[in-house]
Amino acid sequence: MNILIIGSGGREHAFAWKISQSPKTEKLFIAPGNAGTSEFGTNLEINISDFQAIRKAVLDNQIGMVVVGPEVPLVEGIHDFFLADELLKGIPVIGPVSSGARLEGSKDFAKEFMFRHHIPTASYFSVTSNNLEQGLDFLKGLNAPYVLKADGLAAGKGVLIVEDLSETEQALREMLGGMFGKSSETVVIEEFLSGIECSVFALTDGKNYKILPVAKDYKRIGEGDTGLNTGGMGAVSPVSFADELFMKKVEERIIVPTVKGLQHEGIDYKGFIFFGLISVNSDPFVIEYNVRMGDPETEAVILRIKSDLVDLFEGVANGDLSERELVIDPEFAVTVMLVAGGYPGDYKKGDIISNFDKVEGSILFHSGTKISGSGIITNGGRVIAVSSKARNLKEALKQSYYNASKIQFENVYFRKDIGFDL
Repeated sequence: MNILIIGSGGREHAFAWKISQSPKTEKLFIAPGNAGTSEFGTNLEINISDFQAIRKAVLDNQIGMVVVGPEVPLVEGIHDFFLADELLKGIPVIGPVSSGARLEGSKDFAKEFMFRHHIPTASYFSVTSNNLEQGLDFLKGLNAPYVLKADGLAAGKGVLIVEDLSETEQALREMLGGMFGKSSETVVIEEFLSGIECSVFALTDGKNYKILPVAKDYKRIGEGDTGLNTGGMGAVSPVSFADELFMKKVEERIIVPTVKGLQHEGIDYKGFIFFGLISVNSDPFVIEYNVRMGDPETEAVILRIKSDLVDLFEGVANGDLSERELVIDPEFAVTVMLVAGGYPGDYKKGDIISNFDKVEGSILFHSGTKISGSGIITNGGRVIAVSSKARNLKEALKQSYYNASKIQFENVYFRKDIGFDL
């Protein structure tokens, strides 16, 4: 069948790489894609939120399945758009309807959902300009540091962790005043949890689920987890502390109640659920939900999935995921992200990337690239995810770092301590 992937990052390149290997895939299209995805299919110059243009592309190219990479079109209701259209409603969309996408689209909804279904998470209080005084009272009852989260999507930048109470109160007022636009009209104040984090992913057809390889990503720009938050500077899989006992707790206390909770609330959820977890004294708590695969975790996780991904997606669409086989490679996978100088602040686009031919034993998943007359150039803050698989973590790290040092573009930067804490 012909398949359309929506998105343009490293996650979508990893999907394209994997989906193109399936005997069930005839032609692959990526909208809008990047320089890397063009190797596996046809890039379509379409904005991810332009549902009418996506509709036309689906009908023109006889698309039989749509895989949605990023969160924005899911929160905006692309799956609902398909279901409401006579010509599109029979085409499976891998990604939840908008009522399910609220797990990521609204931090307030997600926290309410967790409390309703007794899923372990930090205590919280949701604040608007109407109940600011109560919010300030709640803050005073917490211990530092203080966590403030914009309710809506904020491109990964809507979370502030502040040490000082008066600074937190000021930041809260600024958020409510429009620091993140409409996304912070409601702010979730959260108790700070101390522990080590990991990313757990499940694929679900609404009733059945498969737990994908666990990963850990590294969000801070600087080594030793310092500096500003980014979209992710690298990832490793598997994660040493997420052992059998820990994952049993995750499944029983978090994954099962989440899937059952969605069913109970009448949300027909078909797609990925990301559980951003923190281990506090070996007990898992949910920091956040995402309604899609993470990036750059996907670039590590996808290397460890041996099964046919399209077959699993068909299981999601048909509601028989439990009958499909998920085989996970026991080897280690590591992703190191090459970023543009200045990222996550101001950075330049359009620099020529060189030395692709010198890379050996790693896969380069393009994140922010495009093809120009002069070759492949940078087109984003996060540029290329260098991903490798090996028998152990040390070897996988060595391979990714060997090849990360080969790729050249102006002011290229990467963290040299991915996996240091494991």
